[in-house]
Amino acid sequence: MSTGKDSHACALAEVLDGLNAAQKKISPKYFYDERGSRLFDEICELPEYYLTRTEIAIMRDSAHEMAEEIGPQANIVEFGIGSGLKTKLLLEALDRPASFAPVDISEKHLEETVNALADEFPEIEMLPVAADFTQPFSLPQSRVHSERNAIYFPGSTIGNFEPATALQLLQLMRRQAGNDGCLLIGIDLKKDMQVLENAYNDSQGITAEFNLNTLHHLNSAFDADFNTDEFLHRAFYNDAGGRVEMHLVSQAEQVVHIADQLIRFHAGEAVITEYSHKYRIEDFQEMCLQAGFSVERAWIDSREWFAILYCTALT
Repeated sequence: MSTGKDSHACALAEVLDGLNAAQKKISPKYFYDERGSRLFDEICELPEYYLTRTEIAIMRDSAHEMAEEIGPQANIVEFGIGSGLKTKLLLEALDRPASFAPVDISEKHLEETVNALADEFPEIEMLPVAADFTQPFSLPQSRVHSERNAIYFPGSTIGNFEPATALQLLQLMRRQAGNDGCLLIGIDLKKDMQVLENAYNDSQGITAEFNLNTLHHLNSAFDADFNTDEFLHRAFYNDAGGRVEMHLVSQAEQVVHIADQLIRFHAGEAVITEYSHKYRIEDFQEMCLQAGFSVERAWIDSREWFAILYCTALT
């Protein structure tokens, strides 16, 4: 069994590997400390950030149909948890869910959101799991018999992963779902480039603050000494890669200490903090098949900007 000390050492090694690479990168999971989670909730309210509004509109219109596909007495396993609004819409529509097991790396945010949901759904057993959902984890056993595991992955977060890693995550979801399980997942669809770039460069600068908060998180978690004033947020659509890229760009020659290592930055050097891949449904269907899921149904908004897919486990 791994200890907290082991987990911290593995996390530090991952961060150092990314920062020592020829193209520096930081995993987007480091957006989400307590402050980062709050900032993302603010992003979801921004006029430029269409994703959350569009997905919630689909949920309001069609959650009852999604619930019918999932069926009664399911154990809902949510990978990551935001403000809980989309989760609430799903739980309200479901027929006697056996339990709700959200998995999130931000323990305090997880606790706060689950407590709020528990107040609204006292009849549903809450089984939060504080873990990195990109790695294998164990689910608590629910008291009530469940008919199936339903994996819920809203918010187009799957787009944050490069295709090979996204496939690995879908394969992990397939194992957690089991042979009778299912998956309900959101994906952001390809669209006009200006709409995409505006969504990641909001006029209030909240997304820039969210991106820079990654460095605050690393300072706190790994005793680093990033000076956030020496980095700038940059986001743009990479058409060839089919993705929005978020970078932190060093504004000067500088050296950052993290653990016992020195990380050197050149002026103008960019650190990749997020890819947000945009999909065509047929391409994502193929990825699901490779992972062991069959896409059975899709709900899409009238502008065809966002989709929620219902998938069943292949045996």
